[in-house]
Amino acid sequence: MADRTTLEIADGIAWVTLDDGKVNAMSTEMMSEIEVALDEAEAAGAVTVLAGRAGIFSAGFDMGTLGSGLDAARAMVLQGARLIERLLSFPQPVVTACTGHAYPMGAFLMLAADSRFGVYGEFRIGMNETAIGLTIPLFAIELARHRLSPAGLARVTTAAMFDPEEALRLGYLDRVVEADRLRAEVEEEAERLLALDRPSVTATKARVNAPALAAIRSAIEAELAA
Repeated sequence: MADRTTLEIADGIAWVTLDDGKVNAMSTEMMSEIEVALDEAEAAGAVTVLAGRAGIFSAGFDMGTLGSGLDAARAMVLQGARLIERLLSFPQPVVTACTGHAYPMGAFLMLAADSRFGVYGEFRIGMNETAIGLTIPLFAIELARHRLSPAGLARVTTAAMFDPEEALRLGYLDRVVEADRLRAEVEEEAERLLALDRPSVTATKARVNAPALAAIRSAIEAELAA
């Protein structure tokens, strides 16, 4: 039974809601639950929405695991990379509903989606690894190169975090809405995506994401060999 995620599938739309009762840390358990939810959404042929809890999309990789030893940390980061790889190659459209803060790996999940929503508020979005003594994984740099503006990519070295409106300008988000309108706006976008010709969407998504996927897969292999 999932403790950190819920899945609702109705009318061709799958809502995967992340809520661990805390900060939605991307632990191995959380990511495993997301993977199971994606299995079900894919089997249903549903447009898939990844949403957070009020005030937080995700605080990123689980810090406890990162501090518990090299093997555990590497395994968790590799699982995150594989999850990003899957989202970029997912045959159905993926929408993210960023309900608040999004630190890595939360920012990575958004950058892997096809359509990305955020909410107005005093929230921070971005990649702050270098501020906490971490080097950004190679796969995440390739993902940032694929999605962010040149200015956004340049800022990843400095651990800068952005409010939702600046995150929109730099490429982390496609749209920012009022929090009380988020569900309705995301549903409207999901319904629009649902009405598109699915084979054409899937094939075009594969073409658009092919260079990034190749770079990310090479990055994963490089990290494994290090």
